[in-house]
Amino acid sequence: MKSIGVGILGLGTVGSGVVKIIKNHQDKLMHQVGCPIEVKKILVKNITKERDVEVSPNLLTTDVNEVIEHPEVDVVIEVMGGIEETRSYILAALRNKKHVVTANKDLVAVYGSEIHKLASENRCDFYYEASVAGGIPILRGLVDGLSSDKITKLMGIVNGTTNFILTKMSKNGSPYEEVLAEAQALGFAEADPTSDVEGLDAARKMAILATLGFSMNIDLSDVTVKGITQITEEDLNYSKRLGYTMKLIGIAQQDGEKVEVSVQPTLLPDEHPLSSVNDEYNAVYVFGEAVGETMFYGPGAGSLPTATAIVSDLVAVMKNMRLGVNGQSSISPQYEKSLKEHSDIFSKYFLRIHVKDQVGSFAKITTIFSSHGVSFEKILQLPLKEKDLAEIVVVTHRASLQDYEEILQHLSDSDVVAQVKSSYRVEGDGVQ
Repeated sequence: MKSIGVGILGLGTVGSGVVKIIKNHQDKLMHQVGCPIEVKKILVKNITKERDVEVSPNLLTTDVNEVIEHPEVDVVIEVMGGIEETRSYILAALRNKKHVVTANKDLVAVYGSEIHKLASENRCDFYYEASVAGGIPILRGLVDGLSSDKITKLMGIVNGTTNFILTKMSKNGSPYEEVLAEAQALGFAEADPTSDVEGLDAARKMAILATLGFSMNIDLSDVTVKGITQITEEDLNYSKRLGYTMKLIGIAQQDGEKVEVSVQPTLLPDEHPLSSVNDEYNAVYVFGEAVGETMFYGPGAGSLPTATAIVSDLVAVMKNMRLGVNGQSSISPQYEKSLKEHSDIFSKYFLRIHVKDQVGSFAKITTIFSSHGVSFEKILQLPLKEKDLAEIVVVTHRASLQDYEEILQHLSDSDVVAQVKSSYRVEGDGVQ
């Protein structure tokens, strides 16, 4: 094999990183796969735009067909983003017998099974390591490193933007809007941060992780999602007081044949390893029946970390080409999807409520919890500046989500409750 031809869709931050790594690491890549890698064509919106990577103008095109139909392109790397248009390009590339590597989590979460099917039919590889947690090899770890184990739980921080925001809010006591503006100025948050701060980006990644970890087709609509926009300084202060750190946590858990997948602000004990994952870093905890607990940690985004994952997938494609086994690595999900009901999902909960400061109020609240068989693990009761109101903060013992939702409804309807201020999931034990 004289060389491998690569076509790239997109030359933004990540695409530029891919070009740099292919150029600067050519010796190492040749040692890995036995032949040079050559970038043959790159799709861009504007050929004359100045870029921070040196590329011959002859390689640039605004016509996608010059990439996906190029006779010397063996592998198409997609780093342009988007869903519908990008899907059509990738499907066309596979029909043209081009292997595909992408960093597009949105695309994989929505159309992954369709793309895998077409790739297998055309004996092509479809890899997407960079779609989850940037430079952390979590997908390869699940598919290859832990392939002999039964994964029971995946839990982690998979969005760097929200982790940066919560870190700054917690450490500096800064309000959400101020920290969001700082994250945008530093390039950690988009001008429209909705996908990140409302948990949608993390949800897409958890759908991908759960599909691979449990060998079950998990769709984005199967993920319960709650973002960070309602978290207040008071919530963070009470969390600290009780020995917890607040993080936006993705959880995928399997018990028996049923699974739950969610993304939500969660209180973790201060000593939990995920509590010390700060700023834009990502980390994923994997629980296996045989291996026990493992953790994958590293930069969750950025040009070169993400590009490293993409080029690693490129190397995997090239090794498969040498062995003649392209399109054979994709394994269809083994199990039918079976989601838990709310009565099957158990957790502890943090709850902050404002109640009327009068005799019998706390007794009425306790009765609501006890009628559902839910008891308190921790309780704080404090007076408020507002006349005739008190604040109660509790952490419950484990309860089903169904019971807890009914408790919240009864509290909202109670004549002694002025307002349910906030409610969050709790994993593990804080200060005893």
